[in-house]
Amino acid sequence: MSNRRYDEEFKREAVRMVVEDKRTHHAVEKSLGIGNGVLKKWVARYRE
Repeated sequence: MSNRRYDEEFKREAVRMVVEDKRTHHAVEKSLGIGNGVLKKWVARYRE
């Protein structure tokens, strides 16, 4: 398992792709090379 760190701008753009562009978590994770489930946590945090 990787301990890769992502900067806030990267996270915001990934979340925007899900929230505004209506892309699936899986599709965005795959296109950006993010581990499975990571983006779902970022989106949940955004929606709090």
